[in-house]
Order: sequence, then C-alpha cells, then structure tokens
Amino acid sequence: MDMPRNSFKQSLREKRRQTGLFVGLGSPYSMEILATAGFDWLLIDGEHAPNNPPSVLAQLQAAAPYPVHLAVRPVNHDAALIKQYLDIGAHTLLVPMVETVAEAKALVLAVRYPPQGVRGVGTSLARAAHWGGIKDYAKHANEEICLIVQIETRQGLANLDAILAVEGVDAAFIGPADLAASLGHLGDSGHIEVKAAVEAALRRIAASGKAAGVFVTEPGLAQHYRDCGASFIAVGGDTSLLRNAALKLASSFGDGKADSAAASR
Repeated sequence: MDMPRNSFKQSLREKRRQTGLFVGLGSPYSMEILATAGFDWLLIDGEHAPNNPPSVLAQLQAAAPYPVHLAVRPVNHDAALIKQYLDIGAHTLLVPMVETVAEAKALVLAVRYPPQGVRGVGTSLARAAHWGGIKDYAKHANEEICLIVQIETRQGLANLDAILAVEGVDAAFIGPADLAASLGHLGDSGHIEVKAAVEAALRRIAASGKAAGVFVTEPGLAQHYRDCGASFIAVGGDTSLLRNAALKLASSFGDGKADSAAASR
C-alpha cells in the first residue's frame, strides 16, 4: 500500500476554504454522526475534553469511512504524547499555547522522524503505518504530517512572525477565548481589542504564506475573518450543539423550567 496523502494539508497550502467543528464528547458514535454532517474537518480535542489516545483512536476509526479530515489537539507539547497520536493515525495536529520560536521548533522535531526530528520509530506497531503495510511509511511520513500551531496569548502574538518563519509549521490558528483572557478581557472574546488583535493576526499569517485559521461562531464575523485572511475556521463545538438543542427542545415542550435553570447557571 502506498503512503496516503494528507488532503487537508494540501487544502491549507492552497488556501481553500475549510469549515470545521470542535469535537469534545469523546464518543465514537457521535463522531460518526458528525463525520456525515458535511464538515470539511473535525478537531478531536484532548486539551479541554476528556480524550486520550484510546478514545482518540476509537474516533479516528469511527470517522475513517467518511470524507472528512480529522485533526487532534493534544493537551500540551509533550513529544511522547504527540508520538502516540501520530502512531494511532492522526495526520494533523493542532497544538495549543504556542508562544515562542523555541516551542514551535520543538514541535516540528516532535512530529518528524530523524534526522529531521525526534519521533520514535515503531511502524510495526503503528496504525498510521498500517502495521508495516504502507510501503516506506517512515520515509514519507514527514511530508504528510500537518502541524498547526495555536496562537492564543499576548506573547504568542508578539512572536507570531518568527513562529510562522519556522520551517515545518504549516498553519496558525487563533484562539479568541484564551487570547481575550491574555489581553485582560476574560470571557469577552468579542471585545474590540480582541477582535482587532484577531484581525491583525489573521492578516499577518496570510501574508506569511501560511494558512490562517480561527474559532468563530457568528456567520457574519466568520465572513469578516475570512476577508482578513482566514482560510480554515472552526464554527462551534459538539457539546454546545447538543446542549443548545436540548435546552431548546425541553423549553418548547416544558413550562419554562429549562430556561430558568439555564439562566441561573
């Protein structure tokens, strides 16, 4: 079997518009539902959601038959954890809280085999290599792994241009919630200073030649950020979709208790 191509990485290179969703429920069954919903990409979140390599593996397997690309967000920059996600079949990693050139360079090393990196070699045990069934997997894997750095702090913004210049960084994704907190506006990602910072960052990323991404749930703002250079966006999360739909349904058949309970939280 020949090495599969990372079509999402190619789409980022070509700046094709990609619409995605954050996935935090940790369920292969709900993942399969989402994989058939028409999104271009889905992000399995291991930073804030209760995911780990076994649960991520089950979701990768559930979505495998469908034409949607899966990315994985690890909880931190740990090279050993990154190695596990790559070996179970993650082709794209979106790594949170990247603030310095040194961190970006370390991540590039973590996702690459030697001599370009430090990823350990164990292809006979790795789903990514089809347990040795993919011809010359180790020789071609570095070309197909996609590394997206998440910029979401004041320090990350200050070092953005230098981070983007690191060879092996394929794209940068702006996280407005943490960025708002870092800028002194916790819980207010719609603050004018935060929006201005996001707009400027997206323009800088696009100008660098790298793909720019952002989390945005408002259609109008999403179009504005696209005009600023964003080519791939995440438009929500599965947990919010479920909660909002459940509240709406309960309210439509109930006596308002669901609304009152929601308002009290």
